Amino acid sequence: MTLLDSTPDVIRVLDENKVVAVIGFHPDPMKPAHYVPEDLHRRGYAVIPVNPALAARGESYFGQKAVATLAEIGSPVDIVEVFRRSDKVHEHLDDILSMQPLPRVVWLQLGIRDDATARALTERGIDVIQDRCMLADHRALL
Repeated sequence: MTLLDSTPDVIRVLDENKVVAVIGFHPDPMKPAHYVPEDLHRRGYAVIPVNPALAARGESYFGQKAVATLAEIGSPVDIVEVFRRSDKVHEHLDDILSMQPLPRVVWLQLGIRDDATARALTERGIDVIQDRCMLADHRALL
């Protein structure tokens, strides 16, 4: 698989993949890590919040219970969307690779890049998009 950045590739990812797990989901509706997933949910995506603190409190968002790790998700996930600082992305590599089945795509939100982790993911057959906003791309391209 590859690093994706062309418009046709991004359109394909947004159009063909409808289950999104969001690492770093935030409960504050004013934060991008909340309003971006919320917008995706409104557009028909299933959104699974991944946040250990919210999972510990048993919170749910968009009809999905928050989970502490990706490995806890009991169903296939198409896209893992990451809202963590670039220097923290590598901390989620093992969790991503523990998913069964593996996600099709890992999407690092706008301002987030980790080339080493992206390379490790693509070597395992997972497409990676870096430094792009799913909300902005969805609005502009679909």
